[in-house]
Amino acid sequence: MPLSYPRPHRPNHARRLTAALTTALLTAGVLAGCSGDDGPQSSVDAFLSGWRSGDLQAVGLIDPTGNKLPSAEVTREIKELSGELAATPPTLKRRGEPKVTKDIATATVQVEWNLPGQTRWTYDRELRLAHGDDDQWQVIWEPRVVHEQLTKGDRLALRRDAGARAAVLDAAGQPLVTPRPVVRVGVQPDGVTDIKKLVKDLDGAFKAIRPALVPAVDLADLPERVAKAEPGAFVEVVSLREEAYLQIKPRIYDLDGTKFISAKVDLAPTREFARAVLGTVDPAQADDLTAHPDRYVAGDLVGHGGLQGRYDERLRGAPGLTVVVERPAEGGKLESTGTELFRREPQPGQTLKTTLDVAAQNAADGALRAESRRSSLVALRISDGAVLAAANGPGPAGENLAFTAQVPPGSTFKVVSTLGLLDRGAVTLDGPVACPKTFTVDGRSFKNSDNFELGSVPFRTDFAKSCNTAFASLAPKLGGDGLAAAGRALGLEGQWDLGTDAFTGKVSTGGSPAEQAAASFGQGTTLVSPLAMAGATAAVARGRFEQPKLLLDPAPAKPAAAGEQLKPESVAALRSMMREVVTSGTGSALKDVPGEVYGKTGTAEYDDNPAHTHAWFVGWRGDVAFAVFVEKGGASTASAVPIAERFLRALPQS
Repeated sequence: MPLSYPRPHRPNHARRLTAALTTALLTAGVLAGCSGDDGPQSSVDAFLSGWRSGDLQAVGLIDPTGNKLPSAEVTREIKELSGELAATPPTLKRRGEPKVTKDIATATVQVEWNLPGQTRWTYDRELRLAHGDDDQWQVIWEPRVVHEQLTKGDRLALRRDAGARAAVLDAAGQPLVTPRPVVRVGVQPDGVTDIKKLVKDLDGAFKAIRPALVPAVDLADLPERVAKAEPGAFVEVVSLREEAYLQIKPRIYDLDGTKFISAKVDLAPTREFARAVLGTVDPAQADDLTAHPDRYVAGDLVGHGGLQGRYDERLRGAPGLTVVVERPAEGGKLESTGTELFRREPQPGQTLKTTLDVAAQNAADGALRAESRRSSLVALRISDGAVLAAANGPGPAGENLAFTAQVPPGSTFKVVSTLGLLDRGAVTLDGPVACPKTFTVDGRSFKNSDNFELGSVPFRTDFAKSCNTAFASLAPKLGGDGLAAAGRALGLEGQWDLGTDAFTGKVSTGGSPAEQAAASFGQGTTLVSPLAMAGATAAVARGRFEQPKLLLDPAPAKPAAAGEQLKPESVAALRSMMREVVTSGTGSALKDVPGEVYGKTGTAEYDDNPAHTHAWFVGWRGDVAFAVFVEKGGASTASAVPIAERFLRALPQS
């Protein structure tokens, strides 16, 4: 409660108070503010505390004419004046001691609002108090206490101006995502004659778009949304790239109730263009607004998944923020008075520069376009490890199988085990190694694809024809950790920093003789991602490991160190064998592809059924190394190798 002070009796209270309020600030002889129990500071502090807490019962309040005011009325008026800022009351601080002139005290108060985006709006206000007959200092309430430009009925409101979202750039510094034409397909309720038929017709049309829309358009709730909407409303169904819309325009344009709005939206060159790596930019979703109420509002554009999601704050910049004054107009609707009390200019976002190459990415996307199974293709520049392309086939939206898959590598891992064997002097190119139909280790029988056998042949032939039994027999020569050591020399299991999630592999080590035999040709417990295998393949072509890189600016903080030089004689022999895979081995379908192609096929069992296999191909041509993976692709020669061929034929030769 405000403190009382003993004072002589003043019989004419009203006349004295009115005179004091009108003349005190003009009267000379301003006294220094009293301290301790002799001054008005306690009433000031109680008012500031009550303003922030919403409880002013401990404060005596009067209007400028001296009439007493109920605390609840002032509390309500402060909340109304605060408008859109009411949910976050300001921090209030008394600046120094009040100054007293006869029966009027004046205090300076610092008001600091915490606005969205960690923005602070700070200003000073003057708070006046009058000393009444009851010997209490009473706060003189008026809207100007909240801000000098506020009057009764005004409201504070926020206006946000989004900053310009920055671009994700390709290796040449050109924007990958730019404004591109789209068509918003929607329904106007009062034009619909048969909603069930409309849903069926739209569904059939959307499913006819090629490449297929991922995720598919879900029309399950369209009847309910149409029923609840205003008759003339535009109920949006989906936004389509212009090229996709034109495919089905004849099927949907004249359907009853359909409406179309042309617009431009920031998009990549094609719908599938590195979509999992780049991510998407979409209007703020309910989850975004719930998780970050201080960052996003409805209508904001937000990055989801990939680089757009991880670097959303950098790319989106900071929105501009303006505090304006609103006032009720006719009908009670609030309208801006045009008065701006505070303004923070929007700050544009900062670009991301990637290593992606448009020609290589288009070639990779095109190579996977006809594939109906989950699949991926990663391409790296050998000379510096730059990720040129990262494509993913059908699968859940945003899933970057190319970087994060954890799958057995199958016979592509013979590249790793061969390097280990060569480093140890356990094999030579032309030294004979038997390739029987089956080979048994600790009671576990290993066989070759289609049960072939070669007999005793040069090791280079075992490699080119991908003989599993030959490698199973050589496993003991690698020792318990020889395979893992060879894998690490090629960068597997490393701590890579690409600026996005990536699985670098897990190589089998130790284990039983049967596990070591299986691991020698990419089975057992060894797991890799296509990116990891592309990195290992590039290391063989280069002669040492260098971490793949995706981001140039901002550059990752902790990239893996470059590996030591591989033994020249080992990599020379391995390169020779990988060339023979193409000229006379399991990859011979590529031998007429322009340029000199090196590679290794792979078929990887992923469960206890030998018929269930993933398909692989890894290799390089010129300065580009790559890895192709097809989940449940069966024989690599029927799935992965044709994808590699389409990629290489579409890829410009350096």
